[in-house]
Amino acid sequence: MDQFLNQYTNNYLIVVVFLSLGILLPIIALTAGRLLRPNAPNFMKQTTYESGIEPFHDSRIQFNVRYYIFALMFVIFDVETVFLYPWAVAYEKLGIFALIEMLIFVVMLLIGLIYAWKKKVLKWT
Repeated sequence: MDQFLNQYTNNYLIVVVFLSLGILLPIIALTAGRLLRPNAPNFMKQTTYESGIEPFHDSRIQFNVRYYIFALMFVIFDVETVFLYPWAVAYEKLGIFALIEMLIFVVMLLIGLIYAWKKKVLKWT
């Protein structure tokens, strides 16, 4: 029983160590950077810099919403491959049930793609 309890304590101890390192290291690095860097703000340092030329108009550009939709579609199909890879590696162990589940998953993604296509979301111009 003591060995069993020790094993779980070790597992939690490892998680606590990594969590504390993940929190403390950025805090320490940012604090050290703030203390060590030179701090001499002036007006010229706070202006926008565009290749050595003074900015002459607003630098914000409005993008078409379609670009975001293309990015979302890419993420959806990228996530699909992330789910397909482990299934393909362990296919022999999983059997026919996993094949049916994966087919349902792919069909649902295809339905989403067809829906986006019918709504003309994928039209470039």
